[in-house]
Amino acid sequence: MHLGLRTTENNTLGLVPTMGALHQGHLSLVQKAISDNDVVVVSIFVNPTQFNNPADLQKYPNTLEADLKLLKSFREELIIFAPSVSEMYRNNLISKEYDFEGLDKVMEGEFREGHFNGVGTIVEQLLRLIKPNRAYFGEKDFQQLQIIRKLVALTNLPVEIIGCPIVREPQGLAMSSRNEQLSSSLRKKAAMIYQTLQTAKLKFGTKSASKVMEYVREEFEKQSDFTLEYIQITDVDTLTPVRRKQKNRKYRAFIAVYADGVRLIDNIALN
Repeated sequence: MHLGLRTTENNTLGLVPTMGALHQGHLSLVQKAISDNDVVVVSIFVNPTQFNNPADLQKYPNTLEADLKLLKSFREELIIFAPSVSEMYRNNLISKEYDFEGLDKVMEGEFREGHFNGVGTIVEQLLRLIKPNRAYFGEKDFQQLQIIRKLVALTNLPVEIIGCPIVREPQGLAMSSRNEQLSSSLRKKAAMIYQTLQTAKLKFGTKSASKVMEYVREEFEKQSDFTLEYIQITDVDTLTPVRRKQKNRKYRAFIAVYADGVRLIDNIALN
């Protein structure tokens, strides 16, 4: 497979990998890529190997026509790469196995078996195929961002991985393609996820990590509309769950919540 990309020695190429169902969060990544590079590729590919739940894959929105229209109106010079499953996997729909040194064993990895091997497989393929100088990922999937950085280190791929800030809806809910599956009333109520994280950040200044997580669990026990899957506070670099806070270490809180069968994730820097 060849994309026919032509860049001179002095030109830079940026890649924004997406699974479609594009929203303002994706467009912020595209804007950053455009500002940093001479040429930008946006890939749209719903990767089956990163879905541990087949029903979740079936429900994932497919809005390719609208996505293409949105990107073309955004900037004509964008290169859009929307391959089929057979193009990316041939007849071998199997993930590679990676040693992410434990980054994949907590939080999302604990609840979505094989997820990050699937992510790693497709991202490595895209990076080898497109050969970008830089690739852009949102911090909403912060664990994924750290794993992709590890992937690049493991494979010695010559690409800079750029993490970009979370883009939020007016009420604070982290923008996600899955938000479209929520009713309008539930979407407004889901603002409490970020509000709870903000309060957790304030509490983290004076309370232990276990006390902060206990507070979050208690808040969700009061909510009939939401089911907390996990709350975890980890070291930013290693994603190791914190037992006792240490000076000169950075920490982040991660959360996953179900709302009427829709799985929502978010995170916040604590210090």
